[in-house]
Amino acid sequence: MVHAHETEEHSIENSLTVSFLLNLTSSVVEIVGGLLSGSLSLISDALHNLSDSIALLLSLIAVKLSKKENTETKTFGYKRAEILAALFNACMLIIVSLYLFKEAFIRFFHPQQINSLLMLFVAFVGLLANLISVFLLKGHTHSDMNVRSAYIHLFSDFLSSIAVIAGALAIYVFKSYWIDPVLTFIIGIYVLFGGYKVLEESLGILMQNVPKDISLKEIQNKIEAFAGVKNLHHAHLWAVTENDVHFEAHINLTEDIPVSETCKMYGYIEKMLEETFSIYHTTLQFEVDSCTGTTLIKKK
Repeated sequence: MVHAHETEEHSIENSLTVSFLLNLTSSVVEIVGGLLSGSLSLISDALHNLSDSIALLLSLIAVKLSKKENTETKTFGYKRAEILAALFNACMLIIVSLYLFKEAFIRFFHPQQINSLLMLFVAFVGLLANLISVFLLKGHTHSDMNVRSAYIHLFSDFLSSIAVIAGALAIYVFKSYWIDPVLTFIIGIYVLFGGYKVLEESLGILMQNVPKDISLKEIQNKIEAFAGVKNLHHAHLWAVTENDVHFEAHINLTEDIPVSETCKMYGYIEKMLEETFSIYHTTLQFEVDSCTGTTLIKKK
C-alpha cells in the first residue's frame, strides 16, 4: 500500500522535474531573445529564469537525497539536504537581485534602442513556462521549505515576465526605453525580498533555533502541569527540517517513582506534544533533585 507522504514525495519530484525542463528551455530562449532585441529586462528575466532552473535542479536533488536511509555516521540521514538547497537558492536570489540593480542603474542613464516586438514574443514564452511551473508547485509550498524556495523563484519570475510584457508594449507604443531599466529595478526588489525570507528561515533551522510557531514557555507550562512534575530544565527544541521538530528535556519529579510509572508519564507527555505542538520526536530524562539544572523559565 502506498502511503500518502510517499505519493506526495513522488508528486513533488514530478513537478520539480517538469518545471526544471520548462525553465531551462525558456532561459535559453530569453537569453537569445534578449541579446537580439537589446532588452536588459529580458536578459535579467532570463538570468533570473536560469537561477530558477538551477534552484529547481538543486531542489530535486535535495528531495532525492532526503529519502536516503540513516546510517551509523549519518543518524539523521540526508534530511538537511533540503534546507541546504533552500539556503543556496536564497543566496542566489539575493546575488541576482544585486546584479539587476547595478545593470538597471547603468541603463537608466544610458538607454538603448530595443526591438520591442521580439522582446514581447520572447517574454510571452517565458511567461507561459513560468505559469505552468507555478501551478505545478503551488500545492506543495505549505509542506516543504525546499519547494517553497523554488516556488518563490518561479513566482517572482512569473511576475517579472508580466512586467516585461507590459514594458514591451509600452516601449512599442511610446518608444520610452527608460521603462526597461525601471522594470529591471522593480523585479530586483521583489527577488531580494523573497530571497531574504527564505534565507532567514533556512538559517533559523540550521542554527537550531526554536521554531517560530512553537512556544517553549507554553511547553514548559503544560509539562509542569502534570501531576508529579516539579520542574522542567535542560530543554532543547529544534527542527531538523521544516516539518521534523525534536524536543528533549530533563523532568524533575516531586518524588521517586518506579520506572514503569515514568514510562506512563512519558507516554502522556509525548501524546500531548504530538497533539498540541506537532512534535513527534521526544526524548525525556526523569530524575528527582539529582541534576544541577534549574527551571527552564523562572516563574514570576
